[in-house]
Amino acid sequence: MARAAVDATGFDARPVSRYFTTVAGRRTRQKHWPKLTVVADAATHRVLAAAVDRAPTQDAPHLVPAVRAAVARAEIDTVMADAGYDSEDNHVVCRRESGVPATVIGLNGRGSRKWPRAKYRRQMVRRFRRKRRGARHRRVYGRRWQVESVFSRVKRRLGAATAAVTWANPQTEILLKVIVHNIMLLATKVSS
Repeated sequence: MARAAVDATGFDARPVSRYFTTVAGRRTRQKHWPKLTVVADAATHRVLAAAVDRAPTQDAPHLVPAVRAAVARAEIDTVMADAGYDSEDNHVVCRRESGVPATVIGLNGRGSRKWPRAKYRRQMVRRFRRKRRGARHRRVYGRRWQVESVFSRVKRRLGAATAAVTWANPQTEILLKVIVHNIMLLATKVSS
């Protein structure tokens, strides 16, 4: 069974580097850009599910479809996500509908010191507040950062920008980068 880490990252919508635009004195702002949501195996960095959407958007609504797709491909025992995915519905769907035994989603305090009333969000507070550094729950949540390694590897080796112009093409291009990332992981596993 795999521990799955979930997060999202944005890609540049133009193939021109930020360095070039800075040196050339151009100021460009992107109103929309492609956003990749990934469910990755924390141990192997293999991408179990990926979805591309148009940003800026909230992260929380993208968790459930991504986890459902990942559960269809692999057995997952823990889903780890940051506070951007914090909602009781995400806990409920992952645990009850998708069959994931545990969810570790950082609590978004939303500026309140009150304990949450919802069952699973309250459980997150109980597990993570005032625990010593090496506590088991903190070590499990610490594995969530493995998904950042996946993003780093994809962007460094395959590029952080999309060359396509119309909306359907950047989606395809980013999903192909994810597929190539998984193939590269398999190739290094076979060669060693």
